[in-house]
Amino acid sequence: MGESELHLGWRTALLGATILQLLALAVTLAASDGVRVANRLLAALLIVIAGMLIPYAIGFAGFYDAWRGLTFLPVAISLAIGPLLWAYASTLDDGRPPRSLRRHLVPPAIQFAYSTGCFLLPLDAKWDWYTGGHRDWIDPVFEVATLISLAGYTWAAADVLRRRDDRLAQARSDDHRFAAGWLKAVWAALALGLALSLGFSAWSWLTGGIDFFQQTGLYLGLGLLGLWLGVGGWRHAGLPQAIPAEVEPDEQRTIERTAPDWTAVGAEVERRVRQGRWWREPELSLADLARRLGTNTGRLSRAINLGLGVNFSVFINGLRAEAVAEALRDRPAADLLDLAFEMGFASKASFNRAFRARFGLSPSEWRRGVSDSDYSSAAPDLRRDAGAQATG
Repeated sequence: MGESELHLGWRTALLGATILQLLALAVTLAASDGVRVANRLLAALLIVIAGMLIPYAIGFAGFYDAWRGLTFLPVAISLAIGPLLWAYASTLDDGRPPRSLRRHLVPPAIQFAYSTGCFLLPLDAKWDWYTGGHRDWIDPVFEVATLISLAGYTWAAADVLRRRDDRLAQARSDDHRFAAGWLKAVWAALALGLALSLGFSAWSWLTGGIDFFQQTGLYLGLGLLGLWLGVGGWRHAGLPQAIPAEVEPDEQRTIERTAPDWTAVGAEVERRVRQGRWWREPELSLADLARRLGTNTGRLSRAINLGLGVNFSVFINGLRAEAVAEALRDRPAADLLDLAFEMGFASKASFNRAFRARFGLSPSEWRRGVSDSDYSSAAPDLRRDAGAQATG
């Protein structure tokens, strides 16, 4: 160890504790049930983040000064963060990892192979390369590649969010249970990681370079981001799976060839749903309703979208809102949330959102208007308009 001594300061203590917590969360997620594939992808991400912190934790303690052979320790694989977060979000969407995931993991594999190769070099050659070509050329390339990777996967995760919201609205009446906000938090983590990296890169560029200690905030921020994702992922480990696409290409072509009068078909669907009062089932899905009507999901989806001008979620929740409004005429003193649950809503937020979309008023505003003799309800086609805006 020579004349160098180890010193365990507050930076090492904080980063070390964070690393241990990240690894503990990774083990917990890898062993959990629920969305198992997604949980394992998140566990892999937490291990990658822990690996990013290790060189700084041991560096602040003086390990590199004591053992120069630790240079190029192959644990900091920054190019793996973006694809793993994107893959986790995609797997939460439909239960399967992206088919192209292996291709997306090629850049981090190259980064790992490069670090491993350099780590295995003889000590003198390793140090000469680290202080020469690597520092001048390779390290800046990896830094820029990491920023590009985070930006690209932030964009890709936003597309996953959009597709997920669209598919759920077309297939579920309880879509709030699936979208929940956790997937948006995952996207926010990517965006925050990008902003953090950009901020420190800009600082380095503007000042002509920042040293090891000045990067403390970057890695503490990365560690906190990892802990946030790990705890949130553990809490949402049992998140329900989204609904995969249910209309096969051949079925879709058949539907389009027949080209029925979708307005008439939609009206008949609405009549039968009102008559059956199936909208009172909190977890009603497009597939459930199709089975009750003796049709397929593709035809039913088009009847609702083209015939009624709304998506499935707006249609069913609109009927629930109408039922609550009607009940308030007979029971104006009834508890609003009790009525909402009675009519099939599963949460206060979805009830308030659907009621305002249907009537243009909050439930409490509607109830106040019921006792006003001059009050008139919203136009019958308001639900259609609100749905058209939502799907447009």
